[in-house]
Amino acid sequence: MTGESPSMIVTAALMHGLGMHTGAWLARDGAADDHLSAALYKDIARTAERGGLHALFLAEQMTNQEVGTERPCGALDTATVLALMAGVTEHIGLVGTASTTYNEPYELARRFATLDHLSGGRVGWNSIATQNPTVVEQFGGGESLDHEQRYARADEFIDVVLRLWDSWEPDALVGDKDGGVFAREDGVHEIGHTGRYFSVRGPLPFPRTPQGRPVIFQAGSSPRGRDQAAKFADVVFTAQHLLKDAVDFRSDMRARAAAYGRDPDSIKILPGISLVLGATMEEARRRKERLDEVFGTGPNLRKLAKRVGLPVAALVLDEKFPAHLLGPDEEFKGSIGFRRSIVNLAVEKSLTVRELIAEYGGGHHQVVGTPEQVADDMQERMEAGAADGFTLMIDMLPSGIHDVVDLLVPELRRRGLFQDGYPHTTLRDSLGIGPARPAPTAAGAAAPAA
Repeated sequence: MTGESPSMIVTAALMHGLGMHTGAWLARDGAADDHLSAALYKDIARTAERGGLHALFLAEQMTNQEVGTERPCGALDTATVLALMAGVTEHIGLVGTASTTYNEPYELARRFATLDHLSGGRVGWNSIATQNPTVVEQFGGGESLDHEQRYARADEFIDVVLRLWDSWEPDALVGDKDGGVFAREDGVHEIGHTGRYFSVRGPLPFPRTPQGRPVIFQAGSSPRGRDQAAKFADVVFTAQHLLKDAVDFRSDMRARAAAYGRDPDSIKILPGISLVLGATMEEARRRKERLDEVFGTGPNLRKLAKRVGLPVAALVLDEKFPAHLLGPDEEFKGSIGFRRSIVNLAVEKSLTVRELIAEYGGGHHQVVGTPEQVADDMQERMEAGAADGFTLMIDMLPSGIHDVVDLLVPELRRRGLFQDGYPHTTLRDSLGIGPARPAPTAAGAAAPAA
């Protein structure tokens, strides 16, 4: 590679069930219910910390309605798993998904602040405005919120959480035994929130956390989702297959953040990258072929159909992907970011449906190859301004995380692109996003259009 060396690559390894690849549970060694075992999560956490990864990112599905009994899904309670991993590690960041649609702000703020205290300032919350309509059936039924309602609720939700995390001033805790003063009463504030969706008095029942407040991750890619991320998020997780799309997305997010009066460098863009690693190209190919073969074409076809919003019957394996049959994004009920990225890939490369299934990585830019080839790809994207780092989509657990640590990390370090150890104490400092800033006003500033 040529050109000026990019900044240090920031990584968050994403865990989901027994791996991001739909065939992971069939192709891997080990029991089919290993994702219910504490031993698996302890091994993943210890291995990732041994490799110096900045964070582990636990995806969460609140139900198994999408996959049914077809394969395992990441449906264990996020906070419980993060607490388990915090107990066997000392440095690595721990990020968990929790919905703004099916939680309450006070409870969530208390839960993640608790984790941040117990981990010594290593926790992040991935805020998601859940769009899966089957989840509402587990929470009393009724009509699921539409796109605008979900984001309006999420805006208010995040605002309340931030104000709760800030409800104790930094110096409110005194701990004066001689004077009998535990905390300054004038340093602890009710938030007195009454809004469209929530009424929360506050404050939290304990002092602010070691890093001021947990790091906020967010993954919205629609114009509404981007605006919310620009206002609130410290880290944005996104799906971008094409280099040009990735550059455009990062530039847009930095501009939106600046429109809210933020330093663009304070928001980090970590696009997903689906990795299938091997010590040699042949090893990587064999691993990918095994993962693809064991699950079969049918389930993968159904997954693609759901991702893009087309009936399975419209997807003919050896014909070009039928982009002309797609309805407008505004009418699509799933993730718009995933959909746009996949469709752009299919159109740009003129892929057949079969080729698209093999190449789209379940929704994220896919690289199958050696550590050198993966590092080349990551470095190219960093130098092009497409990313501040990456969210590593681990194909199969736990072997995939071991491959990252034992194969990819040494190559990145050889190039001077990856941290050696943990020079910082908190996740916020490790990611280089700076101190927690005051929450924006509810109205905020106008953000640029998509």
